[in-house]
Amino acid sequence: MFLAAFGEPLPGKPEGWAAGILYYLANRHKRPCGVAGILNAEFERFFSVSMDTVRKRAAHVLRAITI
Repeated sequence: MFLAAFGEPLPGKPEGWAAGILYYLANRHKRPCGVAGILNAEFERFFSVSMDTVRKRAAHVLRAITI
């Protein structure tokens, strides 16, 4: 829904945005520390993106939701 409602094409792979959204949701009320129950390396492999990308997308999601 976030991707469709944004109104313009988002850069990067959809997998990166999906991972960023999940990372944001897992950490929205606390200091970001990953997704509970899964190692960062496993998270990266599952989505085929780096944690750097995941964190950037999560920050973008936070900014978009805050506005």
